Amino acid sequence: MWKKGSTLKKRLNTLLLVCLIPLAALLLYLLIMVDRFSRRYDVVVEKITKANAYNIDFKEDMDYLMYIIVVNAERAGELVDTQKPHLLIEDARQVFQGLYETADEEYAKNRLNGILKSLNTLEDRIEEIEADALVSGSYDRNMERLDLNIRILTELIQEQIQKYIYYETTNLESLREGIRADVDQAIRTVGIGYVFILAGALLISRKIMTNITEPVRRLCEMTRQAGRGDFAVRAREGSDDELAVLNSSFNQMVEEVGNLVEDIRVEQLNLRATELKLLQAQINPHFLYNTLDTIIWLAEAGDSQQVVILVSALSDFFRTTLSKGRDYITVREEEAHIRSYLQIQQFRYRDILEYEIQIPEELYQYQILKLTLQPLVENALYHGIKNKRGMGKIRVTGEHKDGRLFFRVWDNGKGMNETELLRVRELIKGGKNGEDGPSGFGLFNVAQRICLNYGAEYGLFADSAEGEWTEFSVEIPAVKN
Repeated sequence: MWKKGSTLKKRLNTLLLVCLIPLAALLLYLLIMVDRFSRRYDVVVEKITKANAYNIDFKEDMDYLMYIIVVNAERAGELVDTQKPHLLIEDARQVFQGLYETADEEYAKNRLNGILKSLNTLEDRIEEIEADALVSGSYDRNMERLDLNIRILTELIQEQIQKYIYYETTNLESLREGIRADVDQAIRTVGIGYVFILAGALLISRKIMTNITEPVRRLCEMTRQAGRGDFAVRAREGSDDELAVLNSSFNQMVEEVGNLVEDIRVEQLNLRATELKLLQAQINPHFLYNTLDTIIWLAEAGDSQQVVILVSALSDFFRTTLSKGRDYITVREEEAHIRSYLQIQQFRYRDILEYEIQIPEELYQYQILKLTLQPLVENALYHGIKNKRGMGKIRVTGEHKDGRLFFRVWDNGKGMNETELLRVRELIKGGKNGEDGPSGFGLFNVAQRICLNYGAEYGLFADSAEGEWTEFSVEIPAVKN
């Protein structure tokens, strides 16, 4: 089946082809059969459904309408003017004309042609009655026409429809028998094909497994030893197939890993420290540009008092952001930082933004990781309040309980549905590595910094109600500065 010395890839490809090609052929055969059955069945059922809609209702509706025209002079004028009997006939004519055009048997065409002719005759008789409906003295003549023409014609049409339905129903039974025979044939074909495929797959897979299971077993054992820290272990090299290449690569890897483990650990620690410094140094240039534009606008407007307030807030904001390179600041400083940020943003979004900061003064003496709350406040503004119509509110609260500090950033913005909330929670846990844009990066940053600096038992948590509110809560240990 394959030449001696064939690679494992060629052997597996052979096994794959032996299985997939026949299976694909069987699947295609089944799909074609199902599609053909479905189309044939749907055509007949559609014809019966369309004809059956006029089997009883047409006669009853037409007889009733014509009876009202004959006996009720007041409603007769309304029915004649609105052409209701003619509309009913026109609807039926369109349906049966469509069935006639798609009919492929002479018997069906004859039946449908008879129905169409009867509809034309019925329309002529209706016009005769409508012409005399509002003429006094024509009641007896119209009643006679109603009995001898209209009701007889509608009954004739009903009988013709029933005969057509019976004919199509007979075809449906014949079709069912044909489908049953085709299904039996398909089952036999698929069963035989499956047996051959299974036999071929078993023979080939058994031969392949004989050649690879033992080398793989030995390699697995070597891998377990290396996983336990024994980097002196070596796999046996021999043939020229992929397993030999894998063994050789494994030996090189183990040799290099033994020398690099400590270096990797040191690099990871340095990388984390560098990442923390980098994330803390993130300053949104758009925020600075927009704030400076606001200051320019206020200065041009001559509002010097507001310029002083805004410049002071911006100065306080960046003073806390830099904080002389410190990683930890007091809760007082963090509160001043978010207050400055919200004060600046309120100049730009005064029509949609209100804020409230409720952090007790007894918490001011505790320390907190710098830039913990500000990214959450920014997220609440840009992804909660800005996406909501009307005035929005951001509330920041804090409390001390059981040796821990709890801070909550709440907004009454657009909120999140279950899917969005689940995505944000996965993002906070690091499931997407902060790849959901600036907002996702900020949330991931806060969560990771809390875990790295305080431990896995602390962190960032999210909750929300769609269209109502969103809340991010931070839990850290209570450590005095």
